[in-house]
This record gives sequence, C-alpha cells and structure tokens, in this order.
Amino acid sequence: MRKLATIRKIKEVRPIDGADKIELALIDGWQVVIRKGEFKGGDKVVYLEVDSFLPIKPQYEFLRKSSYKVMADGTEGFRLRTVKLRGQISQGLLLPLSEISADTPIATDVSDVLGIRKYEAPIPACISGEVTGKIPGQIRVTDQERIQNLIEYFQTYSEESFEASEKLDGTSMTIYHADGELGVCGHHWVYAESEKQTLWKIARKFNIPDRLKGRNLALQGECIGEGIQKNHYKLTGQDWFIFDIWDIDSGRYLTPAERVETLKELNTGVPEHLKIRAVPIIEESIKIFEQCKDLSSLLEYASGVSGLEKSVRREGVVFKSCNIVIDSGIVSFKAISNIFLLDEKE
Repeated sequence: MRKLATIRKIKEVRPIDGADKIELALIDGWQVVIRKGEFKGGDKVVYLEVDSFLPIKPQYEFLRKSSYKVMADGTEGFRLRTVKLRGQISQGLLLPLSEISADTPIATDVSDVLGIRKYEAPIPACISGEVTGKIPGQIRVTDQERIQNLIEYFQTYSEESFEASEKLDGTSMTIYHADGELGVCGHHWVYAESEKQTLWKIARKFNIPDRLKGRNLALQGECIGEGIQKNHYKLTGQDWFIFDIWDIDSGRYLTPAERVETLKELNTGVPEHLKIRAVPIIEESIKIFEQCKDLSSLLEYASGVSGLEKSVRREGVVFKSCNIVIDSGIVSFKAISNIFLLDEKE
C-alpha cells in the first residue's frame, strides 16, 4: 500500500530566482515549494505526496481554493496535485512534526495518524455496480511505486534491463480465476455480474471466463474509453489493455517474457478483434539507468505521445525488470510525466 504521509529528512533547501517569499526543498527525489525560512536542510518533516487526500481541518484551509474535492463516498477534503510556482515544479506538502512525536523514525508511515488517504476519482457511472466484496487477499492490488521514492535504483539496478510500457490514463480492472471462482474487479472491489456493468461487459466480450478455465490467474489491466477519465484516447465504447498477470498459485507477477507468452497462449485460435491486448510497449528491453543517469532525464523519458493516440500526451511509463525474479515476481516502478501532471485538470 502506498505510503502517502511519511517522516522524511530535507536534503537541501535552495533559493528560487526572483522569489523573496518562497524557496525549494528537496526530499529524496521530490521537490516542494515552501515559505522562505520555514524549514532548512537536515530538518525532519512530514512529507505528503501528490494524490494525498487531506481531511477538512483548519490548518489545511489554505488549500480550499485550489484543491477542494469530494470523493466517491462523499468524503470532503483537499487533494494534493503537481503545480508550478515561479517556474518550479512543486509536488506535495511539508508539515512540521508538531502533530507527530518528534522521535518518530525516518520513513515511518503516518498516513493513518493524520487521516491521509489516497485520492480516488469518482467511479464512472458506467463502471459502478453492486459490490460483493474486496479484491481477494491472494491477489495483489495494482499500485506501482514512483521513481522519486526509489532513488537508490539508479545505483542498485544500473545494469538491469527493463521493459518500458505506457501507463494509460483510465481505471484499473482485474479479472481473475481461482479454483473455479471467477471475479471481475475494479481497483479494490469485486463487482456482481451484470449486463450493464462495463467491466463485466468487457469480460464477456473477450470470453475471459472460458479462456481462464484451468488457469489460476489474475489478468490486470487498464479500462479506457467513453465515460472514463475524459476519454483522452477518443475511443467509441470502452476497451481493456493488460499490463500485468498475477499467478495466483505461485503468488507472484509474471516476468514480461512470461506475460507475453501467456497472452499468446490465451489468444491462440481467437479472432483478431477478440484478442486480449497489452498496453503499448515502448521498448521491450532497455537499460534505463544506463541511458538516464539522473531523475530529470528519466522523467523526460516518461514524457511523450501515447501509443494509442498520437495527439495525446502519455501519462507516463512503467518499468518492469526483464531478468530479476524476486518473491513477488519482478522489480518494477513508474515514472509519471510532469508535463502530463501539470496539464491535468481533475
């Protein structure tokens, strides 16, 4: 689960040209615009990442004009987004340790203590439906860590080859088969079968129930199209693109090569228009930390046009190790385009 509010140490505070009242704080791979003199290098602080959803409290009221949102469950609060101030990208918010014990160790997750949740956009009407429960515990919920929190990867995996795939801007969808049980899920919830529910319509369109018989797998992908995230890709109806396959029996993600082979098997003998497709692959194998020596060059790599619609800027890139296999499968992370984030309106 993503740690939205953590104890961090400020690496450095830099001046901003032409700014008398603000400066720039660097925290791991992130940077945040702060009031001048508010913090200094070496200070322990609470860092709230972008996409944090802050509760309605007096100390956060300064965010109301720019950040007020209502979640799907009716909860009101403030969503932190990427912004640009005096030419500097600012991502997140720094808080003093006044509400947290000062001796709380670095890297401690304090999201629950502060009531911080991840912002979730309202569920599109075409996807909402009867919920039967949470996604089963033996299936990992899809959520890639951002490279800004994994700066050590530039050294640790400097020689490793990664698959680079496009991160599509839609809504997460998982279809799983486990010992005869079939489930269709959003990001967190399993939906009851319905003729009108979009995720179930996609499952039936691709005949997933029959194609997964005898295989305990969870196919995880992005649902995009009409009614979803403003339909950036200009689709008619909705579609689904696989980005991961979770092997339920072994409790791990398949490697990129294993995923490609499994999709090939699942698509054998299937008409072209009914084949399960993967998200656009930018490069099958790239030594990304050899090509991009620092964070700025990697984030620049993440920017570009979508492989589905050339007039659309892609959200970012997901990287998955080609060769490293660990307990849960592979080493993976995402890099989100700052240009995309700054253009984001909701």
